[in-house]
Amino acid sequence: MAVRPGTDQVPADPPVTAVIGGGIAGLAAATVLAERGVRVVLYEREPFLGGRVAGWPVTLPDGSRATMSRGFHAFFRQYYNLRALLRRVDPGLGMLTGLPDYPLRHSGGLRDSFRHVPRTPPWSALGFAALSPTFRLGDLLSLRPAAALPLLDVRTLRVHEDLDHVSADAFLDAVRFPEAARHLAFEVFSRSFFADPRELSAAEMALMFHIYFLGSSEGLLFDVPREPFPTALWEPLAGHLAQYGATLRTATPVETVHPVPDGGHLVVDASGTRLFDAVVLAMDTDGLKAVVGRSSRLGDSAWRDRIARLRTAAPFLVSRLWLDRPLDPTRPGFLGTSGYGALDNVSALARWEGEARRWAARTGGSVVELHAYAAPPATDRDTAERDLVEQLHRVYPETRRARVLAARHEWRADCPLFPVGGYVHRPTVRTPDPAVVVAGDLVRTDLPVALMERAATSGFLAANALLERWGVRGEEVWTVPDRGRSALLRALAARRRPRPRRGESSGKREHAGLE
Repeated sequence: MAVRPGTDQVPADPPVTAVIGGGIAGLAAATVLAERGVRVVLYEREPFLGGRVAGWPVTLPDGSRATMSRGFHAFFRQYYNLRALLRRVDPGLGMLTGLPDYPLRHSGGLRDSFRHVPRTPPWSALGFAALSPTFRLGDLLSLRPAAALPLLDVRTLRVHEDLDHVSADAFLDAVRFPEAARHLAFEVFSRSFFADPRELSAAEMALMFHIYFLGSSEGLLFDVPREPFPTALWEPLAGHLAQYGATLRTATPVETVHPVPDGGHLVVDASGTRLFDAVVLAMDTDGLKAVVGRSSRLGDSAWRDRIARLRTAAPFLVSRLWLDRPLDPTRPGFLGTSGYGALDNVSALARWEGEARRWAARTGGSVVELHAYAAPPATDRDTAERDLVEQLHRVYPETRRARVLAARHEWRADCPLFPVGGYVHRPTVRTPDPAVVVAGDLVRTDLPVALMERAATSGFLAANALLERWGVRGEEVWTVPDRGRSALLRALAARRRPRPRRGESSGKREHAGLE
């Protein structure tokens, strides 16, 4: 996505900007602004950076130190903007390492993998169906191709016009998608949003299908950090920001943000009040709702109402276990699971993370992480933690004999929910106040991005919106193409798409991408 022309740096008397939130979105915005000469103060309520990709130190019962986090994150190769951010501190991305496969396993015995799926669209989607054991001949014959045509030419605005009123579950019903493939493959997409498929917008699921299958040639293989998130990612990026004069104020939650009559905004925290020329709101859903709710003059009433209506997805659980014996050496570094109760995936951290590998080598044990997405509201936490470990024993029976030397269980409920019909109500980067912008994976960018990449992209867009006001060139943004890459499939999809009546907009909007 091309940026507006402008100077390389802000004028000699640089504006001062508050970036509220030290996750991916806030760090992306702060980095671009600081590199252009803006004086940046970044506020983060936690003592550490990274947001939902953060890590923090814990002490194990044997006195050794380790790092706990909020769970596994896959750094897909389509995450162009997140990778551009990380290249600031490691141009070759040596902090990441690729996992050889993305295996899936169902309790009924079905196994699947994305390793051998072709990466070139449309053969990626066709190859998955042909190679997957979850697609039998009878399943293929019973599919309703006409209902699936919206997947063949996904465009960000149009897909939400077409499918945001439908749940992911209802859409798959309409397609007559095979039950086994639905549980083993497509729910991977919906549950990565920490949402029940019956509540998730089908448009978001279709957008994910486009990003990974028909819109890019990188496929579904991914990278992971070689060391815990703080060491590999955020501490180096904090050093980069410091080199550009940014001030990082961790463990400093912001209370309110208020515009002042003569221009600028007052940012209030427990230590006092400071005047800024501009503000980036890069918080999670609850944090954004809380600050905006206390800031009665921020934006306008309609915008504040939109923020107040945002919803948070269901709680999720991350359990990390330090075991006294190793896993079977054939176990993959990451395994997606289905049919094992609430267990959604298992990570064998020593397969890629240096800290876990060193601990395992020293003790002869292993470090295992379990993830449960979208827990029902009435879930008893103690029971859920025990059940997750029991499911691990079913998946990897050798762990039944292992003694748990240490365990950490993290319950969180701070991921944005993308419900049916919610797209039009989500905030955009720009707000009614041109000096206030919003960033985060909750933001509507109208670009084909999701999850961590949406956070990084929105951070770049937020910085660009402010830099444009000051006549400064922004950061170039890259995405997968905002349309299907196959002309034949696009033509098929167009035959089923209703034409707008005279005076109506088709919603079409093109964005530059990687062609």
